[in-house]
Order: sequence, then structure tokens, then C-alpha cells
Amino acid sequence: MLLVLSEDHKEHLSFLPMVDSAVVGEFGRIALEFLRRGTSPKIYEGAARKLSVPVETVQHGVEGLMFLMTESSKHMISEVDFLDSVLVLGFGEELNQILLQLYLQHHAQIRSILSQLPSNLPAYHNLEWRLDVQLASRPLRQQVVPTVTMRLLLAGGGDGGRSSRVLQTDPSSLLHLISTLEAALAAMKTSHARRIFRNIK
Repeated sequence: MLLVLSEDHKEHLSFLPMVDSAVVGEFGRIALEFLRRGTSPKIYEGAARKLSVPVETVQHGVEGLMFLMTESSKHMISEVDFLDSVLVLGFGEELNQILLQLYLQHHAQIRSILSQLPSNLPAYHNLEWRLDVQLASRPLRQQVVPTVTMRLLLAGGGDGGRSSRVLQTDPSSLLHLISTLEAALAAMKTSHARRIFRNIK
């Protein structure tokens, strides 16, 4: 899977090639600290004084880096997908490798932090299923189609409780759905799909 970065995020990250690699690493550390404890205007001001740039430039650079790291960690993208995602930014090979190392070093920690944040969206908790087949019936002369009934249990959401959704289908439709999803996942990994994602603005 490739990340699709908006023009705003690309503009925020465009500041990174202008600073030393050590500064990019420091921005990564600041971004991680802000994820844990929240932002601090004093840190932005101190970094802006050292680099002789406006505070907004530093703030946007750190926030852009924070977005890149959190989205990459959230979707658990691979090294290749990460490098393909930052390719659209037009950075040099050295900077791309620094960003990759930041992602690889901190993605587990970022996922841990994100899992502790409250979310308004329900998340998968469990799936229960049942296959119903009518074995015999005198009035029914035609073939009886089995039914798959699934209960999707969801955790969290706005109320913080548990909810469930009941879904029902026949086995052939379920197999068709599975094969379509598998084909879509396989298509996402092709070089053609990577080129399309790279050119999406």
C-alpha cells in the first residue's frame, strides 16, 4: 500500500532537504515526543531560532513528519512501499533513507501510542459464523441453498461499548467476495498500481 500525500503535506515536508540530516533526526524525535505528550510552542520557537527560520516553517515540518510516520505506522506499510510513497516528494536518496530509518526505528512505538488514543470509529473485535442447511423438506422439490450467517462484533466507537452487525449470504457469493478482495490486494502490489498512486495528487 502506498500513502497518498496531499499538496499541503508535500509543502510542509519540502523544508526537510534544506536542513542537515541530524536536524531531520531531531525533528523525528520531536514528532514522537509530541505524539506522546502533545505539542509545545516553546520547542518550535527554540528550533526556529537555531535554524533562523519562521516558527511556522518548523511547526509545519514537524507536523508533516508526524503525519508521515503515523500514517505509515497505522497501515504497517513495507520498506519498499514507504520509499515509493516518499519518492513523490523529490528528496535525495540520503534523506529518503533517513526517513526510512526513522520509520523502521519508531513504527512499533507509534502503533502502541496510536492504540491508546480514543477513537470514534468501531474496531473489529470478533467474528462468529454459522452455516444453515435445510436437509430435507417435503414441500420443497428444488435444491436448497445453504446460508452463511455471520455476526461481526465491534469494539469502541463513540459510546465506547460493544456493538454487532449480522450479515447473511450464500457460500458462492461469499467465495466470490473473498476472491475479489484477494485480487484487489494482489493488484495493489503491482508496479502499475504503484505508478498510479505515485501520480495521484
